[in-house]
Amino acid sequence: MTDALEPEPAVALRIFGEHLERGRAFTESLARHGEELGLIGPLELPRLWTRHILNSALVAPLLRPGRVGDIGSGAGLPGLVLAIMRPDVSFTLIEPMERRVAWLERQAGELELANVDVVRARAEEAKLKGALDQVTARAVSALRTLIPISAPLLRPGGELVLMKGAGVDAEIAAAEKAIRKFHVHDHEVLVLGEGVVDDVTRVFLATVG
Repeated sequence: MTDALEPEPAVALRIFGEHLERGRAFTESLARHGEELGLIGPLELPRLWTRHILNSALVAPLLRPGRVGDIGSGAGLPGLVLAIMRPDVSFTLIEPMERRVAWLERQAGELELANVDVVRARAEEAKLKGALDQVTARAVSALRTLIPISAPLLRPGGELVLMKGAGVDAEIAAAEKAIRKFHVHDHEVLVLGEGVVDDVTRVFLATVG
C-alpha cells in the first residue's frame, strides 16, 4: 500500500530538477512493491523520500561521466536513483540476490534507463568488462570490509564514493590497514545537503591507486 508513503517533499524538485518525474515514478513503485519483495522494511514508507530517495540523490553531483559501479544495489539505492539523475553516466548495478536483480532489471526497463546494466554477482566475484571509474555503495558494510571488495574494481586513479552513517570517522580508523593495502589516498568525508534536507548524506570520497 502506498497510502502510508511520505508526501513528496518540496525540496525534491530542487534536487531532482528535470528528472523528478522519473524519480517520483521509482519512489511510488518502491513504495508499492518494496516491502513484499523484501527491499525495504515496513517502517520505511513514512520516511522513504527523505531517508532513502533524496539521501541517495544528493550524491549525483559527485559523479563524473564514465563507468560507475554500485555495489549491493538491492532496492536501487543509490544506483537507480543516481542513474535517473545522471543519464550521462553508465551504471553497473552489482547485486547477488536473484529477486533483487529481477527488480533492478524491471525498474530499469520501466523507467527507460538506457544507462543501466545489472550484474548478478557478489562484488568480489563480479566479472566486469574493464575497470570502473567510480564505485558507489550504500548500507553494505563497514569500510574495513567494503574497501577490499570495491577498490579492486576501479582503474588506477578511480574513486570510491561510499555513502556512510554518522560513525564514518570510527570506520576510517578501523579501516587503516585496508586503506594502506589498497592504496586508498586523499580520502575525505563530505557532508551533503546541509541547509537543504533534514537528514544529511555523508560520503567517504577517496582515490585508489
